Amino acid sequence: MAEKKLAIIATKGSFDWAYPPFILASTAAALGYEVQIFCTFYGLQLLRKKMDMKVTSIGNPGMPMPVPMPVLMQALPGMQSMMTMMMKQKMKSKGVASLEELRELCIEAEVKLIACQMTVDLFDFSPDDFLDGIEYGGAATFFEFAGESDICLFI
Repeated sequence: MAEKKLAIIATKGSFDWAYPPFILASTAAALGYEVQIFCTFYGLQLLRKKMDMKVTSIGNPGMPMPVPMPVLMQALPGMQSMMTMMMKQKMKSKGVASLEELRELCIEAEVKLIACQMTVDLFDFSPDDFLDGIEYGGAATFFEFAGESDICLFI
């Protein structure tokens, strides 16, 4: 029986949107899937050497808040950083792995991390901005894998 494959397209670069690709990829890899994550546009933040992402509460009405907070208050200076800190503390208290830990699990499990070359060029990034060992490629290259995958997710 052929190895199952999971293809993930990661397009978001915020703290809350960085978790799903890493959780799903590391879980699938642990279950024996061959996994690739194609990071494009803001999803390139997942491959930066230093991940310094913030929570995106504005435009995310489903996000539970510790206290009810109107959208206008969420837009105040410093609120995004405060909410990110609160989310990190809550996750730590619940035993949820950090983004860095999840990313390292993916690397150890041989999940292929691919930076979209077009987006790297578009935003004038340098290879020095990204983790060592990642791959660079275009959509056409990723489609080869995605077209053969059992599951393809767009996050």
